[in-house]
Amino acid sequence: MATTILKAEGAESVEYAARIEHVSKSFAGPAGQQLVLDDITLDVAPGEFVTLLGASGCGKSTLLNLVAGLDRPTAGGITTDGRPSLMFQEHALFPWLTAGKNIELALKLRGVPKNERRGRAEELLELVRLTGSHGKRVHELSGGMRQRVALARALAQDSRLLLMDEPFAALDAITRDVLHDELTRIWAETGVSVLFVTHNVREAVRLAQRVVLLSSRPGRVAREWRVDIPQPRRIEDAPVAELSLEITEVLRGEIRRHGQH
Repeated sequence: MATTILKAEGAESVEYAARIEHVSKSFAGPAGQQLVLDDITLDVAPGEFVTLLGASGCGKSTLLNLVAGLDRPTAGGITTDGRPSLMFQEHALFPWLTAGKNIELALKLRGVPKNERRGRAEELLELVRLTGSHGKRVHELSGGMRQRVALARALAQDSRLLLMDEPFAALDAITRDVLHDELTRIWAETGVSVLFVTHNVREAVRLAQRVVLLSSRPGRVAREWRVDIPQPRRIEDAPVAELSLEITEVLRGEIRRHGQH
């Protein structure tokens, strides 16, 4: 039976931020049910940074949506330690609100008292290095700044697990590299667990403690790598490039095996 369980706040500590057990997901299609994910089993430990990597269409985003509770698995179970927060490729900020008010809205929905929201929003803006931006409208912010606000809003939910669906894919290379540094710093400072979806192999190795490769559809866990390269890392560092080449070869093999381009 398919299940999605949020562990109650204040319950005893667990050994995982997310536990995905034998999860499969099918969708109805013209030819009947189409299997997108097949028997995925994966744990994310407290404070761990895991990247999900795979070719386009392998089910990475589908799996993230299941962990977020936006959809239910066809089979298997997902347990998370509290309700995860989710950050998308598009910032999804409300354009009629300021940067600070976007964050305050998340705090309001979390139940933070009104008299505490402004100060907490400014603290979160400082954390993402946007001090003084509380009153700026979305159209006044660059793409990178918008993603920083989106990250601050996700952190405002005070979740133990941050789900990130290709949040930097639309940014230029330099801005993306800067935000890699910022995300690594924030992850280290907050101790939040991160499950990060990407199709960029070097990005996966640059950020993660563990890289999980999904096969082409239906998505299955094809292989995992423990990334023991010390932080801070640069995307051009030789060890990052070397491991990225190894993973790329395995990814190419998966794509060829499944008959994709």
